[in-house]
Amino acid sequence: MNGADSLVQTLLDGGVDVCFTNPGTSEMHFVAALDRHHDMRCILGLQENVVTGAADGYARMLDKPASTLLHTGPGLANGFANLHNAKRAFVPIINIVGDHATHHLKYDSPLTSDIEGIAAPVSGWFRTSQSPTEVASDAAEAIQFANTAPGNISTLILPANTAWGDANGPAVTKAAPTPQTPGDERIRAVAEVIRSGEPVLVLAANRALRDDAMELLSKITTSDSVDLLAQQSNGRIERGAGRVAMDRVRYPVDQALDQLSKYKHVILVAAKNPVAFFAYPNKPSLMMPEGTGVHKLVAREEDVMGALDALIDELGVGKNNAKVSDKFLPPMPTGSLNQDVISLVLANMIPENAIISDESVSTGRRFFEDSYGSNPHSWIQVTGGAIGNGLPLATGAAIACPDRPVISLQADGSGMYTLQSLWTQAREGSNITTLIFSNRKYQILLGEMAGVGVLNPGPKAMDMMELDRPALDWVALAKGMGVDGGVATNATELAKQMERGLTCEGPYLIEVIF
Repeated sequence: MNGADSLVQTLLDGGVDVCFTNPGTSEMHFVAALDRHHDMRCILGLQENVVTGAADGYARMLDKPASTLLHTGPGLANGFANLHNAKRAFVPIINIVGDHATHHLKYDSPLTSDIEGIAAPVSGWFRTSQSPTEVASDAAEAIQFANTAPGNISTLILPANTAWGDANGPAVTKAAPTPQTPGDERIRAVAEVIRSGEPVLVLAANRALRDDAMELLSKITTSDSVDLLAQQSNGRIERGAGRVAMDRVRYPVDQALDQLSKYKHVILVAAKNPVAFFAYPNKPSLMMPEGTGVHKLVAREEDVMGALDALIDELGVGKNNAKVSDKFLPPMPTGSLNQDVISLVLANMIPENAIISDESVSTGRRFFEDSYGSNPHSWIQVTGGAIGNGLPLATGAAIACPDRPVISLQADGSGMYTLQSLWTQAREGSNITTLIFSNRKYQILLGEMAGVGVLNPGPKAMDMMELDRPALDWVALAKGMGVDGGVATNATELAKQMERGLTCEGPYLIEVIF
């Protein structure tokens, strides 16, 4: 057994059985080892940001890590943006990054780079294996760290000679540490705030946005003075009929300030104090009113369910019923498309147990509002603000849950960052219906220019916002990747195209022109 074999077997024994890959020369012995271990599923992405984004989507849906295989420092750098998003989603991922053989590094060949320096900002754990006999134990430690709450990114750098040299065998991965439950003093302090009668916001994120946690949160927030919201950006939230309806903090600063203006206290449940996405002239960075009391019930790395159970007991509300959404679909619209019409069509068309991958950016700001009573579904979205996440996220989610339909809500500008995802979807026969919102401009940047005080942009500025000359032909692009597609320019066409996409085998793309 060589180092590469010991690595693959350690991954498999540690519960990691999918590898999203884009390999190069330094990784050929690891590729050969993957070929010898048939229990490891390997999925090729044609660009590393597809690979890392797909690993993110996979982990969000299964709460377990996939591995990635990336080629030296530039390969890791290409996947950096979606690792940034994954880090903000607090998901487990194990990156395997090949490097030159240790004896070759001193010659400074063209691909020599500071891989650890690239890995550090997006990895909670990183290490370069120094010998073939250390690879397995390093991998076991990487798996353990990735699985430690709330979910982390590990990056193992594999010099070529540590992959081809003789190893002792796989290593056993230790169980991740058990998350700690907050102490009684913190529980009692939060209960006092809830009982105060003053306006209180309970702000939830991460593990607190799963069904079981949201039901407990709903019992806690039965008082008229206590409201419940999710963070603005969330790795995953369970939604639809039969589930607790939960809005999220608004993205536009003025809307968020108005939304949060009435509260005297905010209780953080695996969340952080809400902050504006960007700084704007003469506007605050923190969204809660000045002087708001900030109270942490439970940190994201702590035992969220244990904390909620303890608070339920302290408040004595265990017998309360959770407030869940009834099944309700808004009237199906007709006529030309705009953001509101698209939202209403989507709310009607979400199938049972769907997964929504949302990188709709500006077009999708009303989607939550219209789909509280839609069929039950999971909603995943870009969390770190690095665009190009939606198509890979949908790809990984479909690999994780092949029995669930996936709807990918994708802005056209950001979709071009990781267009190669469509090829992987076609190759894997993934059950994904992609809606490309083709307004042919970076619409969000037009709003952001106004937000920072640039009110009359000139032709040169506008030229950097518009996706024309030529207009993108998304159906042609999709067909070039092996994905069938169609165009929708009104509500009736959009509903028909979605029905076609949701019932056909394999992926389907709809260019939604408005």
